[in-house]
Amino acid sequence: MNAALSDPGALPGPFWLIGCGNMAGAMLEGWIAAGLDPAQVSVVRPSGKPVAGGVRVLTALPEDEVPALAMLGTKPQKLNEVAPVLARVLDRHTILVSILAGTEQATLRGLFPACETIVRAMPNTPVKLGKGATGLFSDSQDRDALAKVERLMAALGTVEWIEDERLFDAVTALSGSGPAFLFRFIDALAAAGADLGLPRDQAERLALATVEGAAALAASASESPGALADKVASPGGSTRKGLDVLDADDRLLALLRDTLEAALKRNREMAQEARRGP
Repeated sequence: MNAALSDPGALPGPFWLIGCGNMAGAMLEGWIAAGLDPAQVSVVRPSGKPVAGGVRVLTALPEDEVPALAMLGTKPQKLNEVAPVLARVLDRHTILVSILAGTEQATLRGLFPACETIVRAMPNTPVKLGKGATGLFSDSQDRDALAKVERLMAALGTVEWIEDERLFDAVTALSGSGPAFLFRFIDALAAAGADLGLPRDQAERLALATVEGAAALAASASESPGALADKVASPGGSTRKGLDVLDADDRLLALLRDTLEAALKRNREMAQEARRGP
């Protein structure tokens, strides 16, 4: 159990989740597993669909409280519907966290002028297991409020503060979207193994175990991932021959650069859409 989250003083007041889709739901599961009291949490979603046990689910904002922290977990396209109602309730002490891709700090400040501390956060789905990566950005000077957000996110995995908001789209493309790209890689690795004659289910198990073990080794090693690849590849061996294919004309790097740039471009388009409003 994470002591920082089980301590009642870690989040002194109600915690609202405005929307609870795949990402916000994964974060909620991770927080509760880390010791957050479900009774502190209220999920506001039009469907009223239940979430984790002990969490209050409402179809409208609570009328009898002001949250200590509110997190925007809706689709970015829904922000202009949600903001006018939510902004009337929040006060200067409420910490507002947004996980909405492409929604800039200036846009959030325009929509929620009462909130002194607004933090952009970009997590990824492994937060559910406490193995996530979350980028954070804020223009707030309230160190205590920012420390509360950092403790909350650190319970879900690695946290990185981004100094320049212009780089936030790159964070979204790399670590926010990254799990999907890795899932596709695992699927392709298994499919390639099956093309060599392995049963597909066996190839999938071997691919998953290989990626899981290699990631754990890379995380614990003092060498860079590039150095580890060269360490595995003996001169003239089969691994080296495979790496020669990936490395030829930087084809793997070029593919991933194009992948991230496509995601980054879409994030910037969403930011423009958010600036224009409804």
